[in-house]
Formats: sequence, C-alpha cells, structure tokens
Amino acid sequence: MTDWPQIRRVGLSGILVTFAEAMTEPANRAALALRAAIEDADWPEVTETSTSLVSTFLQVNLAVTPAEEMTERLRDLLTSRDWYKADLPPGRTLWHIPTVYGTDLAPQLEEAAEVAGVDPDEAIRQISGARVRVLTIGFAPGQPYLGELSETWNIPRQQALSKSVPAGALIIAIRQLVLFTNASPTGWRHIGQTAFRTFRPESEDAFALSPGDELCFPAIEPAELEKIRSKDQSGDGGASREVLA
Repeated sequence: MTDWPQIRRVGLSGILVTFAEAMTEPANRAALALRAAIEDADWPEVTETSTSLVSTFLQVNLAVTPAEEMTERLRDLLTSRDWYKADLPPGRTLWHIPTVYGTDLAPQLEEAAEVAGVDPDEAIRQISGARVRVLTIGFAPGQPYLGELSETWNIPRQQALSKSVPAGALIIAIRQLVLFTNASPTGWRHIGQTAFRTFRPESEDAFALSPGDELCFPAIEPAELEKIRSKDQSGDGGASREVLA
C-alpha cells in the first residue's frame, strides 16, 4: 500500500483522501476511522465529512482555506497511525433484520446460488449467517452497500436489468449486499426480502443506518414477514439492535 493513501482536491469544495484503488476491508476501515478522527478533531474549516467505499471526504471552502494548509494537516494526521488497522468508531449499531430468502418474494436466490456454485440451502446458510458492515451509503437516500461476503459471493452483476425490485429487497453481487430503499431497477440479483425501511423522512434521523454499522439477516418464513408488515409501525421491520462498543 505504498502508493496510498492519496490526498486530492475536489474543485473548491473540499479534499478527498483515498486509501486504495478498489474495495478492501482495511481500506474501508481506514476511511471510517479517519472520518471519525476528523470529526473528533472538530477542525473549524471542515463543515461536513462523508465516506465512500475507500475514501473520506472533507467539505472545505478552498476559496477561503488554502488547500496546501489542509493537505499538510491531513498528512500529519495520516502519519500518526496505521489507519488500515485502526479501530472502528465506537457507538455503531448491530442490526438483526428478519429476511425471507427465495420464494416468489425474492425470486433470484436459486440463480445467484448457481452462479456462486452452491445449492440454495447452503446459500441461505452462508448469507443468513454472515455479519456485514455498512461500507457506504449511496444511490438512494439511506441505501447501504454491505460487505464483504466470502469469495464465494464474488459473482458478477446480471447481463440485463431487473425492471424493479421492491423496497426492502436484499440484492447481491461482487461480494456485497444492498438493502433497497425504494422500488427500483437493478442489475444485482434479488435473493432476500425484508420489511426494513432504510429511509425514514418522518424521523429526526432520516437514515436508519450509518457507515460502520453492522447487519445480520436471519432467515424467516414468508408468513412471519407478513405478520411483521401488519404490525410494524417503526420501520425496523421486526429487527433487533444493539450498540457496539
């Protein structure tokens, strides 16, 4: 990782720190940890921070604050520790979100399993037993990209788009899962269905999930999901949660 991290200007709007060319767990960890450190430092020039899969963005008015000044400060911070092995920020949430796998609610489980080289029962066992991290939020409000799954699930996207999958759909490709905010077309395969709402505009915190949170998707039957839908008012979709130290 000798060529990384890289510090780049984003026009006059801020600074981007990138930890790798492609998604890796250490690079995502580094991006999350650096963002937390910058938030804790409370630099007055930084008005907002965010992360992508492997980068941390600092919103800074570079028409007012010299880019060289911010770059030098970032270099000092980056050399202060090994960010690729840094602790993840405290106060994250672990969610257990009930999920129906396969059936007509999530009709591409068998196809995804075949591409991965496992049978559908093994696919359910592996995915429902995985604990994945919110790597970043994007594409739609509050929508998480989750990972990484084992190499078994390094499967490609489809050649064509599915016309639409519903809100709460769990889809899979390239060792990642996405939990859909809204009904939308997708090139990823629809393997699970939840009643979880990732975007809650009526709430004080409109995004239910944050980068660094962790999720599990235990398997349930369709009848149980229907009961959850009939009773749930919170948007949690029957999920339980706990705060991670």
